[in-house]
Amino acid sequence: MKRILVIGSGDIARRAIALLTPHFRVFALVRRSQAMAALRALGAVPIRGDLDDRRSLARLAGTADAVLHFAPPPASGDGVDARTRHFLAALGSRRSLPQRLVYISTTGVYGDCGGAVIDETRPCRAGSVRAQRRLDAERALRAFGRRRHVAVSILRAPGIYAAGRLPLERLQRGDPVPEAGACAFTNHIHADDLARLAVAALFRARAGRLYNAVDDSRITAGDWFDLVADTHGLPHPPRLPWPQLRQHLSPLALSFLQASRRIENRRIKRELGFRLRYPTVVHGLAALQT
Repeated sequence: MKRILVIGSGDIARRAIALLTPHFRVFALVRRSQAMAALRALGAVPIRGDLDDRRSLARLAGTADAVLHFAPPPASGDGVDARTRHFLAALGSRRSLPQRLVYISTTGVYGDCGGAVIDETRPCRAGSVRAQRRLDAERALRAFGRRRHVAVSILRAPGIYAAGRLPLERLQRGDPVPEAGACAFTNHIHADDLARLAVAALFRARAGRLYNAVDDSRITAGDWFDLVADTHGLPHPPRLPWPQLRQHLSPLALSFLQASRRIENRRIKRELGFRLRYPTVVHGLAALQT
């Protein structure tokens, strides 16, 4: 494996690129010309293209031996990820295909699990159109892998945090959270660990395999906000019963607070041999303070 194509140029993609460029020739799909200089500074070769425009992706075919797909689905529309389908159509237009492909999905595809402890065998019950698009991308990618003999693996990531990726504005506004007894369990991973895990999956993940890309935390959403507040000298958010919460928060904010699940991560440890640099949010937030 000598050439790697990265789809997406956001925060996690850039972290992964920085890990890869010392050892591989890395190509990165980029939509905006303003982002090209930053990718070159990381050692990547930018390829201009737009996942919403299938014709602009022709140069991707035959580019690389492996692919890291970080790009999100469209922000609106039905439950279909047209971007991933455009990408696969471009990728499959030649005989020369990548050997491996890793896609970063979301744990949102599981839906609300009522606080149950779950692993990768849990059936998906995507409750939002946003999560349905991710599930559509997963299915399209895995079907492509089976049909074209490409080793496709899926990492399902939860709430990603790092410096600059914390709910500080929410805390400063004083947005409320559910009462302690009605608060959903939430799941997290540090941005550095997710980037490292994506790179590890390129080399160790099994074909067609799903992996929960989560840390070891067992924490409710309210306790997460309290912990972030404590590490940044901010007041804890007010705790309100659900009827009052619905008067203060948007439907999108409510949807994140309602889905409750405790997600196991044994598979990334056993199959990928992955060791978390930040095993829990306590470790990760403490590191941000040093």
